[in-house]
Amino acid sequence: MMSRQKTLSALVVAHNEEGQLADCLDRLSFVDEIVVVLDKCTDGTKAIAERFTDRILEGAWDIEGDRRNAGIDFCSGDWILEVDADERVPEALAREIRDVIATTMADWHEILVDNYIGDHLVRWGWGASFGKAAYPGLFRKGAKRWGDQRVHPSLQWSGRKGEMLTSRLDHYVDENISAMIRRFDNYTTQRARDLRDSGQVGTFARNLLRLFTRFFKCYVRRKGYREGGYGFLIALFAGLYPLVSHLKARLEDN
Repeated sequence: MMSRQKTLSALVVAHNEEGQLADCLDRLSFVDEIVVVLDKCTDGTKAIAERFTDRILEGAWDIEGDRRNAGIDFCSGDWILEVDADERVPEALAREIRDVIATTMADWHEILVDNYIGDHLVRWGWGASFGKAAYPGLFRKGAKRWGDQRVHPSLQWSGRKGEMLTSRLDHYVDENISAMIRRFDNYTTQRARDLRDSGQVGTFARNLLRLFTRFFKCYVRRKGYREGGYGFLIALFAGLYPLVSHLKARLEDN
């Protein structure tokens, strides 16, 4: 008896992404279903999504993990590929994803990421809450659940981790340095809210120490120095992230 072909859903969560969404969805024609979650969109994002799919979930979520879990539940495929509106799936990665879900005995796989600042590929130094060199974006439905944090939610897994895919996802993470700064400001504000909600704001001394350890991790261990000024900025923002989040949690109310 022939086994049934595994079905694949692509999940895209978007908030006012009219400038990015069409290019993202256009690269997802290889999947069986495209699901778009629209979170408090006020621009033309919905009209763009409707050109590619009728599987659209609209809502308003304050918690990042909640909206991603809602999207996962809305998907009908055996497997789910999570991508963001500023990400693109090249043909080589698309072919590998279809091959993997047809043959793997595992329940989830990580995908390598090529990050771009503008048109400049920045491959080294990412991590420590300010970018991703890889992410667990391909999984069987039911294997992955997001935590209840506003930014960088935790993950809960069931099943077995498989080998990392070899093809890379293209991620247009920031348009320029000003966009990096705006993203840093947004991340630290959301993280400060999570810290206040958890009641675990921490101490200034501990977060000051993390500035240096996280900078070293990104700039030296993850070879951010190979990226010149971009690598220095990535490491600096990664190091400052817990300290600025801590200070916002202590000194601000919003």
